[in-house]
Amino acid sequence: MRLPRFFAKKRGHRRTGAEVWGSVGEALFHAVLVVGGLAFGGLLVTGMAVPEWRINHDFVAGRARVVGLGLARRTTGVAAEAEVSWQPGLRLRYETPAGEVESWAFRGPREPDRSRALARLDREDLGREVTCWYDPDAARVVVLERGYNWWMWALTLLMPGALLAFGSAGLIRAYGRWGKSEERRAATRGGLGQLVATPVLEQDHPGVPGCDDLVNSPGTILRFRLPLESPENWTLLGFGLFAVLWNAVLSLLAVNAGLDLLGGRIDWLLLAIIVPFAAVGIAGIVIFVRRVFLTTAVGPTQLEISDHPLRPDGIYDLLLAQGGSGAFTRLELALELEEQATFRQGTDTRTERVVVWRQELGSWRDLQLTPGTRFEARAALHVPGKAMHSFASEHNSVHWRIVVRGRPGRWPAFTRSFPLVVFPAAAEKGT
Repeated sequence: MRLPRFFAKKRGHRRTGAEVWGSVGEALFHAVLVVGGLAFGGLLVTGMAVPEWRINHDFVAGRARVVGLGLARRTTGVAAEAEVSWQPGLRLRYETPAGEVESWAFRGPREPDRSRALARLDREDLGREVTCWYDPDAARVVVLERGYNWWMWALTLLMPGALLAFGSAGLIRAYGRWGKSEERRAATRGGLGQLVATPVLEQDHPGVPGCDDLVNSPGTILRFRLPLESPENWTLLGFGLFAVLWNAVLSLLAVNAGLDLLGGRIDWLLLAIIVPFAAVGIAGIVIFVRRVFLTTAVGPTQLEISDHPLRPDGIYDLLLAQGGSGAFTRLELALELEEQATFRQGTDTRTERVVVWRQELGSWRDLQLTPGTRFEARAALHVPGKAMHSFASEHNSVHWRIVVRGRPGRWPAFTRSFPLVVFPAAAEKGT
């Protein structure tokens, strides 16, 4: 049994290999986020939210007499790193439908300083009556205080929700990409519209993709503005949403911890949660800001064309507009034709892509861009008379595109692709 390749091979302009492992890895990563969100949410709900909800809704109120006082000691950690905390406890005697019951109840937060816990205990009096609430299903479970820890409820709702939303979106995206060619995936991003035959050509030339989504944006100077294939924008949006949600939860936790410190209390569990949350939150902000900075520093690329779809032996005007600031050592504009084939070898699904033809349309060097302005240049595009038309099927595709490659002076080089549709020459005779 042959396993799919982990890495694709590249020979010149040809890239071969399987995309199965990439899709599986992406799906597994987001599945882990979903499972983590469900598990984390389940622990918070069953361990904290449900008990607190029952105390506030199901526990029965009663009057109890204080018959004993004591300190509860709790040790966390091991050996020399163990931490000890103390909490005042009251031995209560109260009536239930099953008879008189005695049980311990604890008041207030734990104290790391035993003397402070004793000082709080000294304010309690033996023999006095207090209000308590006991569990009707287990009468020995009794509390002296009710209320909600709102930071815990925010944590329960937002943190698992962020993991579930981020993971589910990734799983949906991975499912949409599974088994689809690059051209078909570009269609789902709005690059080539629906891969269906154009009605005029459907009978004689099946498989020619439509181009409705390529002609629905008018240009400022030329007739159409071509759409940019940019999946990085969705990645940037995902990082932004994750950073906002995660740090919103972190802010709520930090506010609650600050209020506890102002009140002279230390919630060690809350502080233990805040530390890793802060590390992830800071990392999320850094990654998001870095991506935003790189995107805005390079500037947007826009491309307009005089007509669309294209015909073999046709000549079209192009207008390139590049925004940004700083120096560009090189900016290139080229027309490319890429063929793609997806096939199976045993259990291995492989995809081979090769740029079979390329024509340079323009090249500019040593550009200096200033903020608020953009570099504009005209170019002519000539489709060869014997050019293969655009084509898309389940296993094969022919993809035309205009590619802009830039090399800013201080930033990494970038490549931006604008899809095109070329109709068959015979279609012109049939119209």
